[in-house]
Amino acid sequence: MPINLNQLPDNLPVPLDDGAAGHLRGLMLPQISLQSTQGKDIAIGGIAGRMVIYCYPMTGQPGVALPDGWDEIPGARGCTPQNCAFRDHYQELQALGAEVIGLSVQSTEYQREMAERLHLPFPVVSDINYQFQKALNLPTFVTAGMTLLKRVTLIVNAGVIEAVHYPIFPSDSDAKWVTNYLKNHP
Repeated sequence: MPINLNQLPDNLPVPLDDGAAGHLRGLMLPQISLQSTQGKDIAIGGIAGRMVIYCYPMTGQPGVALPDGWDEIPGARGCTPQNCAFRDHYQELQALGAEVIGLSVQSTEYQREMAERLHLPFPVVSDINYQFQKALNLPTFVTAGMTLLKRVTLIVNAGVIEAVHYPIFPSDSDAKWVTNYLKNHP
């Protein structure tokens, strides 16, 4: 039976706060450029104003099996619903003064297929060499021989992380959490 990437299965394990993102608030973003799905490099640390960077493990692809045991890893499943939630809240987030960037360690080509399939109006950037992850010591996990980012969202103002959403569950609640945060912290 094909996997429905747009729907979260029942009984997914809930990720616990392991403290792995507790150090992020107040940090400056690194001065690095990452390739985006929109065909240009984005200088992450050089973006002025408010920005939301949501980091996720990896999106599945239609017709391609997810790694063995994926649904048993707390917080792993749900990247497609998370991306779609940010897509659906994008205009509201822009109206609240925030740009949106998705980030994972998949290649730009892999991400571009997903961004086109899901009609994402914002860039997704590839941290394939773990520059962003290492600079901020973002939490990761290992499965099927891959080191992937744990799901964490950063709200950045003038290059400084002002808020962190971690752990995130369910994944499609993230954009709503960000929207509420921005409304309450203009």
